[in-house]
Amino acid sequence: MRRLIAILLLAVLAAAGTQPAADAAAKLRVIATIPDLKALTEAVGGDLVEVESLARGNQNPHDLEVRPSLMVKLRRADAVIVNGLELDQWADAVIRGANNAAVVPGSPGYIDASRGVPVIDVPTTRVDRSMGDVHPYGNPHYTLDPGLAPTVTQSIVEGLARLAPEHRATFERQRQAFVARLEPALGRWQTALAPLKDARIVVYHNNLGYFFKRFGLTQLGTIEDRPGIPPSPAHLARLVREMKETRTRVVIVLESWSDQKLAGRLAEETGARVAIINTKLGTFSGPEAYINSVDANVTALAQAAR
Repeated sequence: MRRLIAILLLAVLAAAGTQPAADAAAKLRVIATIPDLKALTEAVGGDLVEVESLARGNQNPHDLEVRPSLMVKLRRADAVIVNGLELDQWADAVIRGANNAAVVPGSPGYIDASRGVPVIDVPTTRVDRSMGDVHPYGNPHYTLDPGLAPTVTQSIVEGLARLAPEHRATFERQRQAFVARLEPALGRWQTALAPLKDARIVVYHNNLGYFFKRFGLTQLGTIEDRPGIPPSPAHLARLVREMKETRTRVVIVLESWSDQKLAGRLAEETGARVAIINTKLGTFSGPEAYINSVDANVTALAQAAR
C-alpha cells in the first residue's frame, strides 16, 4: 500500500511539474513587426499569446536591417502581425528567409493590422523615387493614433481567432476590456494636449498625421526635405523663415532616432520648444503597454507646450 501511495504521489508531482510547460506550449507564438503592434497584441491576447517584436523601440521602423536572427524568430512563429502600407516592407525578406509556411502572405498566420483603417495621405498622383520615401498606399503610421486602436485590435482578434477559434470569445472579451480602459485615457490625453491647439508644430518626419487629426493639432512643416531625405540648406532656410513668421508658438516633434542636434539648432534659432517622442517605445509590456506608451508621448508633448 505504501508503495502504491508513493507511486501515485510521484505521478501527481510529475503531472504538476509538466503543467507550466504544457501551458507555455499552448500559447500562440506571435511575432509583430513593430513594438506598437506587439503591445496591442498583448492587450487582446493576454496569457494566450507570447509576443515578440522584430523592431526594437529605438529603431526606425522604416529601415530595419534584415538579419538571420529575425528569420529565426519567424521560423518558430505561429503568426506574424505586420503594419502594412509599406511601413515594414523589409518584413517581406524576413518572412521569405524564415521558410515558415505558417506566416507567408495568404496563410492564416499572416495578419495585416491595417485592414479597416481609414488611411490618410494617399497620393493622388504617380509616385516615384524622386519624391523620397512616399508611401503609395498612404500614411502608414496609424498606430500612433490611439483612437484607431479599437479598429486595429479588431483585425488582430480576427487573425488570432483563425489560429485558435476556441479562444475567440476570450480574445474579444480582452479586447473589449482594453477598449474600455482606452476610452477614459483618450479624454485625459485630449485635456493634456489642449494647450497645443494654439501652436504650430514642426515634425522631423511626416508621421504624426493620424495623431494630429485625432487631437486637433496643426502641422507647420517637416524638417526632412522630402520623406526619408535629409534637409537641404535651402529647405531649412525656408522652414526657419516660416517658423519665425508664425505668430503662434512652435513646437518641434521628433523621435529618438532622428537628428536631435539639428532639431536643437532650429529650436535655438527660432525660439521653438522640442519634444522627443517614442523614447519609451518597446519598454513597456503586458496589457497596459500601449496605453503607457501613448501616455509617455502625450506627456512629452504637453511638457513642451508649457
